[in-house]
Amino acid sequence: MGARTYEEHLQAWELMDELGYDGVAFNEHHTSPYGLMNSPNLLAAAAAQRTKNLKLLIYGNVLPVHEPLRLAEELAMLDCLSNGRIISGFVRGIPREYVVYGVPFTESRARFNEAWEIIRLAWTEEQFSYEGQFWSYKNVAIWPRPMQQPHPPIWIPVTGSKESIEWAAQRGFPITPGLAGSIGFRQDMVRYYAKCMAEAGGEITPEHLVVGTNAYVAYNRAQALEEAGPYQLYFARTLFSHGNVLETAQQQKDGYLSTDAYDYVRPENRQASNRTLSALRDMTMDDLANDQALAWGGADEVTAKLIAEADALGSNTLLLNMNRGAMPGEQFKAQIRRFAKEVLPALHAHEVKTVAPATT
Repeated sequence: MGARTYEEHLQAWELMDELGYDGVAFNEHHTSPYGLMNSPNLLAAAAAQRTKNLKLLIYGNVLPVHEPLRLAEELAMLDCLSNGRIISGFVRGIPREYVVYGVPFTESRARFNEAWEIIRLAWTEEQFSYEGQFWSYKNVAIWPRPMQQPHPPIWIPVTGSKESIEWAAQRGFPITPGLAGSIGFRQDMVRYYAKCMAEAGGEITPEHLVVGTNAYVAYNRAQALEEAGPYQLYFARTLFSHGNVLETAQQQKDGYLSTDAYDYVRPENRQASNRTLSALRDMTMDDLANDQALAWGGADEVTAKLIAEADALGSNTLLLNMNRGAMPGEQFKAQIRRFAKEVLPALHAHEVKTVAPATT
């Protein structure tokens, strides 16, 4: 089953390349059926050989559970293999990954920061040494060097914690302000990110914001719900929930999140910031029908929704979820073609770029 799934998606990426999509994204999760992507770098390497134009967004490598020098080397090789098409995303990961790799939650952020500093040095210095809390190196030089200089672009997924927003803003790295959901909550993230950017001497631009959204084009919304709804429910109830074993309160108790991680959020948006996994596990078709965040429906409706969402957040890049819940390969490819024909030209005319996750 896995081999068939990967081949179907390689075919889908080739199709996306032909039809004018801007990129494809690969995430990383372990000991879980969510995405079947325990090594996004391997999949990016495969996609690099089957495509010519797509940006390859690795969204992203889980820094705290990996050896950072090895990641720096692999990503530099990928940048060369793809002729400079890599966008490198770095994430802290979900609690499941810490459990199975035996990494304490309390070390998560410190490991993330240290790993990034090592990768940065490996990419930008001809030779470097580093003495850290978790990793140490002496007189290291990596080959090959990244094709893109000083290094591939860095994007940071942000689900909402203020520490992640602050970290990205201080370095001027683009973020995904919430992967989907409440516009108000995501606008709060953007406001706080802009504030932190200004304090660091920078200025927010549309290139700094990547809007995650869920899109499906059909004759109308009812047909979209009928065709895509069962897969979305399977994703929420089973695939995404598998391995996401800890809720926000437990994460805070164990030191993964600070107790004030969401204190920048306006009162009217705090319910959205506290949405728990149980809400996903209990999702129904009625919930999907009433979910105004879904860009599902006829082409004009989907187009208007996506442009409005990008404009509301000041972004020029959409991260499109088009295959939730292990959608069959032929249905996925049909959706890629339909979206490219009926929606993509209007998005490009509005100067909105589109990147689609490889599979969920």
